[in-house]
Amino acid sequence: MRHRVARTRAAARILAILAVIAGGCSSAASTAAAVSDAAPAPFYANRFDKTPTVAAMTAVGRALFMDPGLSASGKLACASCHDPAHAYGPPGEAALRRGGSDGRQSGLRAVPSLTYSQATPPFTEHYLEDEGDDSIDEGPAGGLTWDGRSQSAHDQARLPLLSPYEMANAREGDVAEKVRHAAYAADFQAAFGDRVFDDPVLTFKGVLLALETFQQSPAEFYPYSSKYDAWLRHQVTLSAPEARGLAVFNDPAKGNCARCHPSAMRDGAFPQFTDFGYVAVGAPRNRSIAANADAHFFDLGLCGPLRTDLTDKAEYCGLFRTPSLRNVALRHVFFHNGVFHRLEEVLHFYAERDTRPQLWYPRAPDGRVRKFDDLPAPYQGNVDQQAPFDRHAADEAAFGEQDIKDLIAFLNTLTDGYAAATGKAAGGTAPGGTASGGTAREACPRRRAEASGIVCRTCASPAYPTMN
Repeated sequence: MRHRVARTRAAARILAILAVIAGGCSSAASTAAAVSDAAPAPFYANRFDKTPTVAAMTAVGRALFMDPGLSASGKLACASCHDPAHAYGPPGEAALRRGGSDGRQSGLRAVPSLTYSQATPPFTEHYLEDEGDDSIDEGPAGGLTWDGRSQSAHDQARLPLLSPYEMANAREGDVAEKVRHAAYAADFQAAFGDRVFDDPVLTFKGVLLALETFQQSPAEFYPYSSKYDAWLRHQVTLSAPEARGLAVFNDPAKGNCARCHPSAMRDGAFPQFTDFGYVAVGAPRNRSIAANADAHFFDLGLCGPLRTDLTDKAEYCGLFRTPSLRNVALRHVFFHNGVFHRLEEVLHFYAERDTRPQLWYPRAPDGRVRKFDDLPAPYQGNVDQQAPFDRHAADEAAFGEQDIKDLIAFLNTLTDGYAAATGKAAGGTAPGGTASGGTAREACPRRRAEASGIVCRTCASPAYPTMN
């Protein structure tokens, strides 16, 4: 488990931000140097002529986050893809989102949630457990985005602002100029000082720092206000289906979900429902992604194409960061490629990937099921084979229909905003994991039509890609 390290890194980031708030270039630089594994020291060295406060940076960061005027198109805000009403994740059922200067450019990956990322440690290829046996190398862990190439919230914020597939600013100075003319320009100047607009580099630094501070707001980004949190506080009781779902979730012989999504408190800390590690689950290829029209193109996660420093690491190909499952019931887009749109569908895939692969993968001309069709053959050995993926064709699945219903009931307890009086979470879905009634099968049949080769993913909405 990576919880203690995660908490240390989160505290390091907060200390680094506070170094700016405390004022003084030398103190900021020395504090940042002490936490250089969390973020580069120069970023946190205070160059502003006024010491910004947390409250001011949070308010400005919120305004920046909601402003579509920061994009080249003038129509795409951070909140357009990271919707506050959906736990700062994607709104709606579109597998991906569109961006760019014309609002029509296609990227590769589904939008991740920004909530509960405050404890994510920096990326490392070799995570060594600090509790228990610290001689075991648990492999890659940490970092933000699906491939961990961003090491902090401000590093992550830079990506969409400058990506030609997202907000599409050509230069940092373009962002600075937009902020200088924004409705909140006076607030930005009040936060960072009268001369902050004199230097575009300094302006852009203020933008990133404000966005990072905003994303450290506990009430909005990590409130720990779900029913499950209330249960951990001994304030409520889980229903029978929720309790059964938790048991399946934790059972190594059934769901085995807690292996990558730890559910227990540790040293008094609430669980993040991610171990921050990387895994290849063998998700089916999403043919609605424009890049996938090229049969020779593959998104390989850690080893490219968006991340370029690990391209020679064949053992990392196909691995993507394990997301937190907090607020997962608010999502309608799952896995890095957005191939699935219902929790029920995801759980059936986990149960049947190996026992009934014909339901999830296309067939080759000779009739064989093309399992793991979104990963080149040389890298298919990287795909996870631990339970529930330790079965073979025609074996009994590790968990069944009732287990899936119970798992969904449990996963709904992870939605923030739970009100004990009503027994509901704000914005949560009904048991079954659908937002508008009906079951996942009714919305998008899982069974493949043998004659046409149609599989469930062809029911997906048109692609609206992003590059996260």
